[in-house]
Amino acid sequence: MNKRASLVTPACLFAYSYAQSNERSKNRAILSAALFTCFFVAYFISTPSFAQDDSSLSLGSIEIPEARLPLCFGFRDIANLRALAICDALNLEQNVKARELSEQWLRTEPESPAAQYALSEVLLTVEGNMPRALFHLNRAEELTNYTNLVEALASNNLQWHYLTLSQLSYVHQLMGDQLHSLEYLEKLSDIYSQDIESFRGWPLIKLKQYDAARASANLVLQNSEDPRERSRAWNTLCAAELASLAPIESTDACDRAIDEDGNPEDPSNNTDTVYLSNASEVSLSLLQMDKAEEYLDRATRNLNPDSVANPWIYKLYLVMNQGRFDEAREALDKMLVWRETQQPIVNVMNRAEHFLVSASFLLLAGYAEDAIKLTTTALNQPDRNGSYSADDAQKDSMAALVNMMANETEYQIQLENIATMDFMESIAARIDIASFKLDAWRAGRRAASLFAKFDVLQSRLRPYAPLDVHIPEWIEPEIISLMGTGVMSSILEQANTNGAFKLNSGYYYAYHSEIAAVEHQNSLVLEAGARALAELPPQEVLLRARLSAHMAEASWDNDDVSSALTLYESAFKQDPSILRRLALSLPVTLVSDGSDFADQVVSYLANSPRFRQHANGMKLEVSSTPDLSICLKTRTDSILSCYTMATAENQSSKWNAQQLSREFHTKAFGLGYDISKAQRSILLGSSVILSSQTNPGLQQNRDTVLAR
Repeated sequence: MNKRASLVTPACLFAYSYAQSNERSKNRAILSAALFTCFFVAYFISTPSFAQDDSSLSLGSIEIPEARLPLCFGFRDIANLRALAICDALNLEQNVKARELSEQWLRTEPESPAAQYALSEVLLTVEGNMPRALFHLNRAEELTNYTNLVEALASNNLQWHYLTLSQLSYVHQLMGDQLHSLEYLEKLSDIYSQDIESFRGWPLIKLKQYDAARASANLVLQNSEDPRERSRAWNTLCAAELASLAPIESTDACDRAIDEDGNPEDPSNNTDTVYLSNASEVSLSLLQMDKAEEYLDRATRNLNPDSVANPWIYKLYLVMNQGRFDEAREALDKMLVWRETQQPIVNVMNRAEHFLVSASFLLLAGYAEDAIKLTTTALNQPDRNGSYSADDAQKDSMAALVNMMANETEYQIQLENIATMDFMESIAARIDIASFKLDAWRAGRRAASLFAKFDVLQSRLRPYAPLDVHIPEWIEPEIISLMGTGVMSSILEQANTNGAFKLNSGYYYAYHSEIAAVEHQNSLVLEAGARALAELPPQEVLLRARLSAHMAEASWDNDDVSSALTLYESAFKQDPSILRRLALSLPVTLVSDGSDFADQVVSYLANSPRFRQHANGMKLEVSSTPDLSICLKTRTDSILSCYTMATAENQSSKWNAQQLSREFHTKAFGLGYDISKAQRSILLGSSVILSSQTNPGLQQNRDTVLAR
């Protein structure tokens, strides 16, 4: 045999042995590749041109590319053809087919742990159905239940057992059972010698075992060079430091969760949505509002469907707090775009957050009834929030609190409408709207029961408490009337002693003013309110509006008309919805142009709960020419709000008067945005979105979120 011919045998043997050693050798594509390699070498050996360079030929000179198979459930060497078919369907986004194949496999082999795991993976990642996925994971564990590596190897189910334990730890974490999550991590460590230390930190944080979490994170930093593991460790240390009621002294751990070198401002670090959102939360807790917004803006530049953090949620809260309503409307739209790109498992983890921030915006915009629906849904379909520091009770307390406010606000809106009705019609309407008061009371009691812990209330008083669910600073004062002024006064002083208001005492005085308002102590309302307005950050526009409204009422009660009108004007300009939410009325002088139509409108406005007549009040002018209009003006004729409509010729004068009055209330005491019913329905979203998602390995996609 000549030198060239002798190369055919090793080339073919190499190709054949590669196919045999690969567990997917039954796949025609692999066998074809093996044979093609053999014939390819044989062909060139037999050609004259090849023969001319015989002396330089060696097998080592032939570069054979590495064959890399696609991931299937996080592995490249899954051999089961049914599993491969399911993975192929998932990779091609054929989600229905993946579900059908996994269910068919389970029907055929109900005792197969692989089939149980495959269906659980489809349920979890494609449909976000955690309870059903957990059922099949538990069944897969029952069918394996190995106690050591030898048993797992002998069973031929090692991969499926490993995946099952990994996913059980993850699902238990998401569903709030942190003890079971830690137990399964320990099993992975004991049986497979898997280094799970970097995954222990977050369940320990959720259990409020901060010292143990610190110890775990420090072990990771001492022993691991893996960037992801180190980032998780720094994130754990950051959360542990933020557990204190007082503001943190250094943001080093939080910064290094974003960038190992401690340079979080580096614009190249814009892809990790979670850590950028966390950095924003840390900045907010330090009252660095502008810096917080910079982090959020960086986080919004790259759509991240695998991340549990939607930065537009936090951006919407931020711009709402600051009274930047046009930007809030834009942020709401972009939040929905981001939400629609999220993977289903992520969607069920943060859906309540979408509902609650949307409800807060709708409350300001005057769509209280839709806010009721959103908050009710948030209560009935809570987040699977194991990747958030806030627990289920905190989420529910926020939902119940906003639900109470939404019901109270809708009650006020209906009273405004009743003001335009005849006596008999109004009686029936008043009976109907009593349900809003009852629902508000129920929601308030539920919120109070969830807040009824000393440490919870004390943490709530800290401005932008980073490890708690986000309740906007303009909403949190509502807690005082729920819990009672005596309780809140005591907790307020304790929180102040513990350093909660170390960065800005304006928040402390804001709570004092609110407590005094509930107790009708006008002098204290004005004194504490003035201190708060002087010291609060200028960005706290809605909180300032709330303070101004309380101070206006106190000044009016003290017969200080001039100061009261100035404060009413300030509150109205900053937050037009504040009067509805606090059930307050503006002192006005009603002015008619003398027409019968205008007089009829004036009679409706006189009955409105938003106005009370006073000779020295603001001006509320009604005109019927050239168009129908109502204008609210200051005493110096500066326009605060105007609404104009054309006469509906096919309707009666009474109908036009009623419509003008109702529309004026809608525009004046809301944000003036027309949000269609279809758009408002979209805000409710869907709890299940079918899309594909593969698991790229053990907990690889597990985002750990610091705050929220």
